[in-house]
Amino acid sequence: MDEWKRIRALPRAEMMKRVARFRSLKGSDGGLPDSPLPECTRKLYAVIGFQPPMQEADSITSPVGQDASSKPAIAIAEGFNLGYCKAKPGKGPLMHNHDTNETFIPMTGRWRCEWNEGEAKEHVDLGPYDVISFPVGVARRFMNVTYDEPDREHLLMFIIGGNQPRAEFTPAAMQRCEAWQRGEQGSERAPRKPRASRRGASRPRASARAARRGASRRSAPPRRRARRAGR
Repeated sequence: MDEWKRIRALPRAEMMKRVARFRSLKGSDGGLPDSPLPECTRKLYAVIGFQPPMQEADSITSPVGQDASSKPAIAIAEGFNLGYCKAKPGKGPLMHNHDTNETFIPMTGRWRCEWNEGEAKEHVDLGPYDVISFPVGVARRFMNVTYDEPDREHLLMFIIGGNQPRAEFTPAAMQRCEAWQRGEQGSERAPRKPRASRRGASRPRASARAARRGASRRSAPPRRRARRAGR
C-alpha cells in the first residue's frame, strides 16, 4: 500500500510547526555576492525549505543567501522552497540562474522580470498575483518598478523546486560584484580621475575668459564713439 494513502492524525502542536506568520518572519539583506551593491538592496525571507547547498564556487550559493537559508520559518525538505523578497523601486538582484524551476508571483506593487543578457534580453512587467515561471538554464532577474511610490517597499513571492536549490550568478553579474568590491577595498587602487576632471574644468574657464575679452573688444568702439560724441 502506498504510504501517502494511509491517513494519519497529526497533533496540533506538530501542525503548528508548519505555520509561518508573516509578521514574525526574519529576513536577511546579506549573504549573496550582489548584496552590497546599492542597486540590489533587498530583504529576502526564507519561509519554506532552502537547505543550504554544498559550496562549489563564489558564484554559486543558496537562492536566498547563506544568512536566510540558515533560518527558514518552516524547515522542511519536501521538494520545493518558498520565500519572499521585499524591495523599493529600482532594486532587485543581478542576473542569475537556478538548477531547478523558479516561479515569481508579485504580491504587491509592479515587478519587472527580465531574462537573457545582452541583445537577447527580454522582459515582462507583472502586477499582483500574476505569475512567471523560469525553466532551468535561463538567466533571469527581477526588479520593483513601482516608481510612483518611491519610498515604499513591495513584496514578491518566489517558489523554487528541489530540496537544496542552487543559484549561480552570470559572469557579467560577478564582474559587477568584483568591480564594486575593488572600489570598496581602497580608492587608491581605483583609476585616478582628478587630473582629467581638472583639465576638463579648465577649458570652460579659459573659454569663458576668451569670451569676456572678445566681448570687451567688441564693445570698445561704441564707447569711444560715445566719448567723442560727448566732446
